[in-house]
Formats: sequence, structure tokens, C-alpha cells
Amino acid sequence: MDASILLVGNGAFRSLLLKSIQELAAFTVEVAPNPDEAAPLIQAQQPDILVMQASLPGCLELCRQTKNQSRLAWICCILLDDRPCPARQIQQAIAADALEASADGYDWIVLQPSNTEILSQQRLLQAHIRSGLRRVQNHRELMRANDLLSAIALSDPLTELNNRRALEWELPRQIHSARSQKTPISLMMLDVDFFKHVNDTYGHLVGDRVLTLLAARLRYNLRFYDTPFRYGGEEFVIILGNTNCKGASRIAQRICRLIGDQPFEINAGLELQITISAGISTLLDDDDAKGISLLRRADENLLQAKSQGRNRVVGCWNLDTTSRR
Repeated sequence: MDASILLVGNGAFRSLLLKSIQELAAFTVEVAPNPDEAAPLIQAQQPDILVMQASLPGCLELCRQTKNQSRLAWICCILLDDRPCPARQIQQAIAADALEASADGYDWIVLQPSNTEILSQQRLLQAHIRSGLRRVQNHRELMRANDLLSAIALSDPLTELNNRRALEWELPRQIHSARSQKTPISLMMLDVDFFKHVNDTYGHLVGDRVLTLLAARLRYNLRFYDTPFRYGGEEFVIILGNTNCKGASRIAQRICRLIGDQPFEINAGLELQITISAGISTLLDDDDAKGISLLRRADENLLQAKSQGRNRVVGCWNLDTTSRR
């Protein structure tokens, strides 16, 4: 397993560690002479294992600071003390202080071991590093599992689009970004016209096929920075980044044509003519940060589109109505 190690200590300490661990698994090594120079490296590079010369002032505090940061707490922190080994009771007290500072290991070493000490000390140092590597491996596997579970939780299994939960997370983020950068942002809410009739006439499997094909058309015909979501049932929401209300209406009209002009090939013997209705809204200064009011206006405009005959767009500066929202 590839890993990164940051050694913090004087030249003799770093030389001893490098000689002792060079036979282990592939890893990259960074060095720092003291905790002050190590701190920015930890922030920037986030090494998997941090090995520090415990006799240097500030090492224990650096360990504490690192472990207190949630994004760095997974780093394995090992302190090795090159000072004369104290009495057993004092050893236990020093090690206890280190563990209370969240260190993952604390031990004593000799910087210039005798011939009889070299092998046993190398074995000790290698054991510490192997233990750290196992921690790192377990952390990576846990992160991969968490990423997979997060992807499952935020993805709609039928259409493979992001789901409503993902929208509730993403929309506030994009609103914040738009306001920070002073750029417009719009929302398109759409649903399939007469979808219940499709399910009642052809069955739910055909209905699912319609939603899958619709999602594919959305994916392949939106700009790369537009984000589609399955909101629920036959309803979809698209976040239109850096788009004012006039631009959003044009995009919505184009999407409506793309859906309605070409039949949906359900299977070799069945094609369906599908249309959609859409409502548009654009972020206003007094809209809330979560996007609830923005969603509400898009939903109201969608209801208007359906009540006006379906297969149309209602929203700001749209081509079907003089309504401006």
C-alpha cells in the first residue's frame, strides 16, 4: 500500500528512522526539523503517518492540535523519545500524557544503538510503522465504504440522477456560491404529462422505462454545469447555474422540444409520444438561503403550465405567458 510519512526531528533521528523502515511497503517521506515547520506541511499534505521526536519542544502539542481537527484526526501520530529511558513509573506517566494528547503510540529509542540493540530497535520501529499503515488502510477502506453509502443515499437507483436528498444539500451550496460571486441562478421544475395514464395503460415497468429515457435525454442535453435531480415520482428539478430568467426560459423551451419531438422507444414494438410541463424560477434577493422559496415559485409555475394545457413552460419572461416571476 502506498502511504506518506512525515518525519519530524533532527538529522540523527530522521536518519535512524529512514534506515529502519526502508524495507517496508512503498511510501513517500517528507521531513521537517521541528514542529513549527511540520505544522503547515500537515495542513497542506495530510500525511498518513506522523512520526515525531518526542524530545523536541512542541511535539506533544502538535499531536494534540492535529488530532483535534476533524479533517486530520485520522492521521496516525507516533512519538519516539530518544532521551534516557526513565524509571518504569515515570515511563508510564509520560506515555499516559501522550495518549491523552491523542497520540497513537509512544516509545523510547536510542539514536546510536549498539550492535546488540540495532536489530531489536529496528523491529520495534518497523512494528510502529506497520501498525500505522494498518490504521491508514482501515481508514481508507472506511472512507471508501462511506463514499459508496453516500453515493447510494444521494442517487436515484432508477434514473441514476441525484435524488431529492442530494438537491436539499446541493441547492443551498449553489445559492451561496451564486450570491458570493454575484451571478444569477435559476431553477427548472418539470414533470411528465399524463404519466398516470402511461402507468395505467402500459404498466409500471413501461412507466419506469419512460423515466429512464427522460433522465438520459436530460443528462445528454444539458450544459455540463447544470445539475438534474429526480425530485420524486415523475417530477425532476434542474439547477441552472449562471443563468438568468430569460436564459432559463430558453433552456426549458429547448428541453420541452427535445422531449416532445422524438418518440420514446420503449421496446421494439412500442413507441410513446411523451411531453413535459415545466416551471421556471430565478433567485431573488429576498429568497431564503436553502432555496425553499425558489423551489416554491418553480412549483407554482409548473402547476400553471399544467393548468394551461401542459407541454409548455411557465416562468420568468417565458414565451407562453406574460407572467414574470
